[in-house]
Amino acid sequence: MKPIFFLSILLFTSVTFSQKIFYPTASIPDSLKQNANAVVRLNEIQIEIISQRHMRIKTKRVVTVLNERGQNAIDATEYYNKRSTINSIDATVYNSFGAEIKNIKQKDFKDYSNYDGFSLLSDTRILALDYTPTQYPFTIVYESVKTTTTTAFIPSWIPISDYFVGLQKTTLSVLFPTDLGFKTKEIRFDGYPIKKTADTKLVVYELQNIPAIKPEDLAPAGGFLPKLMMAVEKFNLEGVDGTAATWKEYGLWFSEKILKDTDDLSDDAKQKAKELVGAETDPIKKAKIIYKYVQSKTRYISVQVGIGGFKPMHAKEVDRLGYGDCKALTNYTKSLLAAVDVPSYYTELFGDRTKLDIMSDFPSLQGNHVMLCIPNNSKNIFLECTNQTNPFGYQANFTDDRSVLILKPDGGEIVKTKQYTDQENTQISNGQFELDENGNITGSISIISEGSQYGKKLLLEKLTVNDKDKHYKEYWDNIANLKIVTTDYKNDNDKISFDEAVTITAENYGKMNGNDMLIPINCYNHYTENLSRIRNRKTPFEIQRGFYDVDEIEVNIPKNLTISFIPANVEINNKYATYKTEIIRKDAQKLIYKRSFLLKSGIYPKTEYESYRQTIDQIERNDNAKLILTKN
Repeated sequence: MKPIFFLSILLFTSVTFSQKIFYPTASIPDSLKQNANAVVRLNEIQIEIISQRHMRIKTKRVVTVLNERGQNAIDATEYYNKRSTINSIDATVYNSFGAEIKNIKQKDFKDYSNYDGFSLLSDTRILALDYTPTQYPFTIVYESVKTTTTTAFIPSWIPISDYFVGLQKTTLSVLFPTDLGFKTKEIRFDGYPIKKTADTKLVVYELQNIPAIKPEDLAPAGGFLPKLMMAVEKFNLEGVDGTAATWKEYGLWFSEKILKDTDDLSDDAKQKAKELVGAETDPIKKAKIIYKYVQSKTRYISVQVGIGGFKPMHAKEVDRLGYGDCKALTNYTKSLLAAVDVPSYYTELFGDRTKLDIMSDFPSLQGNHVMLCIPNNSKNIFLECTNQTNPFGYQANFTDDRSVLILKPDGGEIVKTKQYTDQENTQISNGQFELDENGNITGSISIISEGSQYGKKLLLEKLTVNDKDKHYKEYWDNIANLKIVTTDYKNDNDKISFDEAVTITAENYGKMNGNDMLIPINCYNHYTENLSRIRNRKTPFEIQRGFYDVDEIEVNIPKNLTISFIPANVEINNKYATYKTEIIRKDAQKLIYKRSFLLKSGIYPKTEYESYRQTIDQIERNDNAKLILTKN
């Protein structure tokens, strides 16, 4: 090893004499490289809010990429449009010794449209670093200056950019006028040595020397990395001044400045709506008719132009063209309902499979999605206007159980959407399988899904034969050599229930062990979560959606095999789950396998994670319990 060592020293020495050294990898403390794919040496952000209509953002980011998995930590990307200008941008690449490899000017950055594959229009472009490394580790120094007239969006400060990334130093400084109502919201700051200094015009945050953090299974929504939200109460959104000291004030501004004059419909469209509802007087029944009409008439296409992508297309245009984004289709549905005297409210929210709330104590522009709220006495009904198959009022898995902002005539109001209880999220299975003397099986099953489990099955009937086959082979990955023979679906939109009828065959489901054959008795519903052991867990754990599964399966055995061992019945009942299996022997050749599993949603203390993991491990092992048959 000595020649290699001395050669490295020689190369390093020659580099230091020939040019200036920047950020050599050797100067990174070992503690920051442990478990790290990259190390952020410096992330310096300076935000200057010059006025209600003028903001400048300067960024300097120094990242040492240790391996291929650390590439995303570079984060050398800027978005721009006609209201946001990139004044300067460049990057310099250094090798592990700190010697310059390459300087990348603005003209060398990749410039492309922010097109997501389904947007109709987009007036935003992206300038991104396009660098393919030839060796690791390497360091990139990235600097940019950007100005914008839009002060409605002040980028959040996220001091720890990602998991498996060490942090040497990050700073944020924000300079602001005193009359704009600058405000901040610190999220998950506890446990991090973040320094803060502030006066009437300047706030500065700093964080240093944080080793790479590993993600934790079932971390609560939003994870556990710190985040700083920022806003001004007097702002400008793409040329429109606004004020949002309270949600009520925000709602009034949005309705007056953004939504106003977008809901006009032609007389023909209004007449069509009235003809559809006919003599119906019940507002909810009228809303169901209109919703079904919108689903059949329109399709979703993203439109990213206008006032920051916030102002919806005019209802007249949606009616004429038959398409729109979430804003346009929601506004169109709202306009049609108004034509038949059904009140409804434009609603902003975070649409995501993970439940994310609008921060109710931080009035500001938030959310990434829009839907429609119909008041119904004490219970609001929410409509997803972009979905052509959702039943009326169905919300599970994307907009359920979260704080949202409804824009009422008298201003904005924070409300909660429907929560689907664990017992509502059901999957009821009834089926059978028949075994032959070689261990092959034929079987059939009916699976009825409701609540959040309904949403997971809704698109099955639209899949191709090949995609259905792929779905079931992934779902029943415990069955080797599986063949799907037939599938049949019944989607009850009124009951919001989805029924799958599936027949299968599989060779060698039973495995021989000498004169015995081992048969996993739970053929159709194995639960797998693959939870990691975590020492010194940092966060509570969250089960966002619970469920309730009930299975009853008949098992038929050939006459030349004798049942020699039946797994014991199992019952688990604790704060996380209720689980029970029962095996009933009907006669020499027939068994009934019964299983019920209630997973209980909630946020639980970090100290209980291992107890939960052991509960799930016990369920997974029991789901794989085997029946032993012996040849006569």
